[in-house]
Amino acid sequence: MTNYQVDVTRDGKWWMVSIPELDGLTQARRVGEVEQMALEYIAVTTGTRIEDNTVTISLDVDGVPAGERADKIRAARSAAARLEAHALEEAKALAHELAEHNVPVRDIGAILGVTFQRASQLVNS
Repeated sequence: MTNYQVDVTRDGKWWMVSIPELDGLTQARRVGEVEQMALEYIAVTTGTRIEDNTVTISLDVDGVPAGERADKIRAARSAAARLEAHALEEAKALAHELAEHNVPVRDIGAILGVTFQRASQLVNS
């Protein structure tokens, strides 16, 4: 499996897809087409199968490193999702433990900072 660096820039209505290692240039109408266009270009140029190659895409729009910033946003969202899942498990555990000690559901909700209906869901899950 060979990985190629792909540099993408905007030119009018088109995305210009540069593959420096092959001194290659192709274009795509939409960002969603960039990877496929690059892989097809690489396969034709190198005589390999599309699935034998991968690409790392760098997307720049008039000096704005959009790809790099989008990667950071996706990483932050992923971290937030992991933290949310952890918080939910902790809330369930605490709700169960408090319910076992006969704490009323309304009070469990107040302790957890959720409605009593949500506290009830946590206790019963």
